[in-house]
Amino acid sequence: MSTLLFVYNAKSGIANVLVDISHKLLSPETYSCNLCAMTHNTFTENKIWKNYRLTSKIDMQFYHTDEFIQRYPNQVFNYPIILFKEGNDLEEFLSPKKINQLKTVEELIEIINEKLFVSINYFK
Repeated sequence: MSTLLFVYNAKSGIANVLVDISHKLLSPETYSCNLCAMTHNTFTENKIWKNYRLTSKIDMQFYHTDEFIQRYPNQVFNYPIILFKEGNDLEEFLSPKKINQLKTVEELIEIINEKLFVSINYFK
């Protein structure tokens, strides 16, 4: 089964969430996780993203960096990143550079759909 792994450039835990919220409020232009910024508003999940996530046919898993490193200790990546998992294999699906170039959640969804179409057809 194919899965997309979304790894945010943020750590888990309530203290880190509070720091992230403060950062988004006080200095959003320097916030270090564009993936977080596109998929979540300051306090809630972006409605467009949530609808996409809930209606998508692809399996998605979401991790903070510390959670990902704990689950996949032998994998080294820069974050944020989206990975394509097929069986036990992980490959870069959307690089940090590309994620950071995106401006809107709609652009993110569009590029995911385009790449999924290519990836799924490639693995058939």
